[in-house]
Amino acid sequence: MPTTAPGAPPAFSSTAASPEEALALFDRLPAVEPTELLGRWRGGRFATGHPLDGVLETYHWYGKAFRGPDDVDPLLFRTAGGAVVPLRATLLPDLRWLERWPWLGTAAAGSLFQRLALPLWITHHPQARLRVVEHRGVASAAMLYDHLPIVDVFRRLDAHTLLGVMDARGISQPFFFTLRREDSDDASRA
Repeated sequence: MPTTAPGAPPAFSSTAASPEEALALFDRLPAVEPTELLGRWRGGRFATGHPLDGVLETYHWYGKAFRGPDDVDPLLFRTAGGAVVPLRATLLPDLRWLERWPWLGTAAAGSLFQRLALPLWITHHPQARLRVVEHRGVASAAMLYDHLPIVDVFRRLDAHTLLGVMDARGISQPFFFTLRREDSDDASRA
């Protein structure tokens, strides 16, 4: 297993890239096997000017958890009390909401979501599956949401970090994010 992909930064930084630069990087990165994703991953921003850039973090997104091919929590969020909980993945983000009501992307909206709405969306059932999917000419691990037309495809940035791209029906520009594998010590503290 390579530790760093050719052309990938040795340590990920959250500097912005254009969508074209992000796709070029993604295309150079090596594929990932589904078994390599098992465990809990901390999500991070990979800014490309996408309307969703920063929105997940504003709403206290934590990351993803992969327990098996048919047992995936695609949306882990942090509660106001600090616990990390899985949410039901049943609502497709509509970019028109952010255009119509820009306040939805603010810290105040994220705080309201965390305190009022998040507790209503907690689930104890898997919301996605892991499969190998060919995307942009390369077969790699991908997460398929059970109830949404979304596929997250993953490539390796380094030994502990993945670059993900969300392919969602109705969203023309790809949305990029990172996942960093948690150490067992990190998982016990979250």
